[in-house]
Amino acid sequence: MENKSQPLTEALFYILLAARKPVHGYGIIQEVDELTGGRVHLGPGTLYGAINSLLDKGWIVLYSAQAGSRKKKEYVITPAGRAVFAAEMDRLRELVANGEKMEDLA
Repeated sequence: MENKSQPLTEALFYILLAARKPVHGYGIIQEVDELTGGRVHLGPGTLYGAINSLLDKGWIVLYSAQAGSRKKKEYVITPAGRAVFAAEMDRLRELVANGEKMEDLA
């Protein structure tokens, strides 16, 4: 597994979140747009570069692919991807908890 102390990029975080159930690339783009109110928009180049990286790391796997089509591939998070995501959630909770200690800065 990759170094868990390495923060995930926002794109990787949301792709792993979207892949909690089998989802195709366009579905990931739609879900991230919806979850973030359009603040984070994944373009196809960013998305498919990130998907390839996540596949290489073993954090997602190809769930299904329509025969003869490059476009109809679904991906799903792996146990290793869930562990990385959980570690990132812990890291983010720590950031927020420490930030809340400094309420006078907020």
